[in-house]
Amino acid sequence: MASAISETITTSNSSLENNKVTITEKIYTRVRLATKADLYHIYQLFYQIHVYHNYTHLYKATEPSLANLLFKENPLPLFYGPSVLLLEVSPTPFIEPKNTTDEGFKPVLTTFDLKFPVLEGQVDEFRSKYDDGNDKRDVFIAGESYRKLGMGKLLFGTVSSIAANNGFVSVDGIVAVWNKKSYDFYIDNGVEIFDEFRYGKLHGENLKKYADKEKNDEGSC
Repeated sequence: MASAISETITTSNSSLENNKVTITEKIYTRVRLATKADLYHIYQLFYQIHVYHNYTHLYKATEPSLANLLFKENPLPLFYGPSVLLLEVSPTPFIEPKNTTDEGFKPVLTTFDLKFPVLEGQVDEFRSKYDDGNDKRDVFIAGESYRKLGMGKLLFGTVSSIAANNGFVSVDGIVAVWNKKSYDFYIDNGVEIFDEFRYGKLHGENLKKYADKEKNDEGSC
C-alpha cells in the first residue's frame, strides 16, 4: 500500500515518507460541501479545535450524534440548517469532477504559493474520502497543520459570500479575545465585536443539577 501511494502523490513539489507528506512551492485547495462520507473527519476536526482550546473534557460528541445533526433524512434547505464546508488540500491541481451531483454549492478552487514547506503528518488518517470520480489519492482534509497560510481568510470569505448571496443578515461566530491574531483577523475582515455580550456555557456538575428537574417538577404537580 505504501509504495502505491508513494507513486501516486510524489510530485515535483511534494514527497511522501513514513506516512507523512511534505508539500513545497504550491498547494492546491478545494472548499466543498461535506457529505456523510466525511463524518469521521468532521468528528476529528471538532476534536482538534477542542484540543487547541484545552476543552477536550467538554467534547461529548460522537459520530452518530453528529450524523443525526448534520445528515438528516429530510434536511432543511441548504444553509438554513446545519451545514459543513470542508477545506481540502493537495500537492497537485484539482480537476473537474466526473461524478457531478447537484449539491447546491459549487466547490471553490484556489492555489497558494508557499513561503515554507507544509507537513501533513497524518496521511492515512486525513486522506479525503470524497469520491469525485477521478481517483485522486493525494487529497487531504486540512486541519491544524495548515495555519498561517491564508486558508482561514479563504474559509471566512467563502462563508461570508454564501451569507451575502443568500440574503442572510449577518455571519455570527465566537471570537477568542485572548487570541490577538484571531481577534485582529476578524476585525480586519469587517466583523463588529459586541463587548456588551459574553459567551456563556452551562456544563459539568452545574448542568447535571438539572438532570432530574423535569421529573421532579412533574412529581410536585
